[in-house]
Amino acid sequence: MKLAVVGGGSTYTPELIDGFARLRDELPLSEIALVDPDERRLSLVGGMAARMLARAGHPATLTTTTSVEEGVAGAGAVLLQLRVGGQAARNVDETLPLECGCVGQETTGAGGLAKALRTVPVVLDIAEKARALAPGAWIVDFTNPVGIVTKALLDAGHRAIGLCNVAIGFQRRFAATLGVSPERVRLGHVGLNHLTWERAVYLDGEDVLPALLAGHADEIAADVGLPAWVLRRLGSVPSYYLRYFYEHDAVVDEQRAGPSRAAEVAAMESALLDLYADPSVDTKPALLEQRGGAFYSEAAVALIASLVGDRGDTQVVNTRNNGTLPFLDDDAVIEVPAAVGADGAVPLPVGPVEPLYRGLIAHVSAYESLALEAALHGGEERVRDALLAHPLIGQAAPADGLAARLVEANRDFLPWAVSR
Repeated sequence: MKLAVVGGGSTYTPELIDGFARLRDELPLSEIALVDPDERRLSLVGGMAARMLARAGHPATLTTTTSVEEGVAGAGAVLLQLRVGGQAARNVDETLPLECGCVGQETTGAGGLAKALRTVPVVLDIAEKARALAPGAWIVDFTNPVGIVTKALLDAGHRAIGLCNVAIGFQRRFAATLGVSPERVRLGHVGLNHLTWERAVYLDGEDVLPALLAGHADEIAADVGLPAWVLRRLGSVPSYYLRYFYEHDAVVDEQRAGPSRAAEVAAMESALLDLYADPSVDTKPALLEQRGGAFYSEAAVALIASLVGDRGDTQVVNTRNNGTLPFLDDDAVIEVPAAVGADGAVPLPVGPVEPLYRGLIAHVSAYESLALEAALHGGEERVRDALLAHPLIGQAAPADGLAARLVEANRDFLPWAVSR
């Protein structure tokens, strides 16, 4: 099978290639096509990827192209991992909201909305090309904000599913703490992309979360950036993105005091690209572990293998709600365990969601619908509505000020705003 990776010039890509090489029996590939508009990055990352495949003795052909049409043609699956505007746009996403006293984060709050505005139209254009040139191909979206982008794809009728590495990261951490293989651990994972809680941790079918919290609350809390007493009171493990909600003001103070994550990542990417340029380097550098995306390749391989191989196994994905969470619209996109096969993902039953979580999930889901409307149809008023609806903003004056600033800062990426 041919697999196309759109955004193949990303410094993440060697993480993917490492997984494809190690898990070749799980997902046999005949061709891996890396697609990226940046010729320099594509050359460096493509060369690194080719050396990694050669070292592993993987038989797949590695191709690189700046043409989306050429890259996706004939693919059985298309993996999206693009960043419209690069780290420079991300830096604006993370710093501009701070001017209004709001969290600056690339996928959550105002920064996440800005990213959605830039990204959704580009992704939909890519998906239309894939529909014409790779009919029947699955589109696997790893591009943030995953929930909004996946909903855009599904609403447009594409065979799409969203993927995030938060769940697999928790599974691997809990398995390591328990001293067992990851396959023995399942998660009671519920929520929206980047807004999830682990309400249970099943070891061979038995919920061991209470024991984990009793014995390891401090180390788990350190992983998610919250005090241990919060986890004990909740009786669950929030994802680390919940810190932006539960400790908003403290996070804003920290962000104002230090360099943005985008600035740190930009420096890291420069160092990684230097490594990729070295013809003697043919294994995944240790520095890549600091870039983020832990276990990304394992999650991607497992998902694509299940979609094309009709395995029917359980994985945590982003897919239609379809009544799973009765307090959300059926067409909302949620992140829960689902049975994955050739027809896509079918969410598994989820027990009643406590009001403490239910209210925030519903609030953010409503924002995501408004954010998608703004991304699809444009207009500063729609941007303002989405910001006003987001629980991390939710006040008229900040929403008004941020809307104007976001549109101005992203004008070059917003066709509807260029002519203003």
